[in-house]
Amino acid sequence: MPLTMNREVFITCAVTGSGGTQDRSPHVPRSPAQIAESAIAAAKAGAAIVHCHVRDPETGKPSRDPKYYREVTERIRDSATDVVLNLTAGMGGDIVFGGVESPLPPIKGTDMVGATERMEHVADCLPEICTLDCGTMNFAEADYVMTNTPGMLRAMGGMMTALGVCPEIEAFDTGHLWFAKELVKEGVLKSPALVQLCMGVPWGAPNDLNTLMAMVNNVPSDWNWSAFSLGRDQMAYVAAAVLAGGNVRVGLEDNLWLGKGQLATNAQLVERAVTIIENMGARVIGPDEVRARLGLTKRAPKAR
Repeated sequence: MPLTMNREVFITCAVTGSGGTQDRSPHVPRSPAQIAESAIAAAKAGAAIVHCHVRDPETGKPSRDPKYYREVTERIRDSATDVVLNLTAGMGGDIVFGGVESPLPPIKGTDMVGATERMEHVADCLPEICTLDCGTMNFAEADYVMTNTPGMLRAMGGMMTALGVCPEIEAFDTGHLWFAKELVKEGVLKSPALVQLCMGVPWGAPNDLNTLMAMVNNVPSDWNWSAFSLGRDQMAYVAAAVLAGGNVRVGLEDNLWLGKGQLATNAQLVERAVTIIENMGARVIGPDEVRARLGLTKRAPKAR
């Protein structure tokens, strides 16, 4: 099919993620103050949306602690820099099996909780957007499974809709888009929906262009979507996503490097993405335009 390039592009910066990158680069933020500071710097560089996980400030390991999300939210909201806030709701669905001969019981690293607990920080912080990982998937690790059952996704999606928080559907393969469309059909999610195409994550959709276009062609034409890939392919996917009609995501969650031997900051990755987009003849849009496009409402966290 002919490509229709997107000429009004928004950038999402995935600030820190939940991977074990905390000791691989000094620029990966750990504490709520560092995460908020890095998010604000990314927004100043041109990101309209910041996608935030939180970490234990001492160890840098991923955390679900609502107080860290609250601090990140308040620091970003209280800053002079406007940005659309996107909090992950992907934590709490992790199973690590015991091995091929004794898979049960699950072992250390397993973190499985209910829908209400997975959504606790979203209900408290009231970001414009939160993520909905729309399927279960094997990751690169031998015995780890990201677990999101249809029942869990229906429950969490319904909570997001009731809270007035826009779900960003994280699609790691075509079946995830199939189920996302079912959630819209059932009325669990509203249409037009927002999708993030997550390419090149082992063992989801590979990041070749044929697979990207298969994913793009499975997104309804009135939905909004972005795409990203990992590591050295992050910037190539900025161009690919814009050319295919979408928006882009960069950030330290997905890639630590600006170039060979040069560790990046989030702001530097956003600046590089802005340069690519503008050199393609497109315009980078800001948070107010994104809110208007996606029907978002900026709110303060829940009063205490």
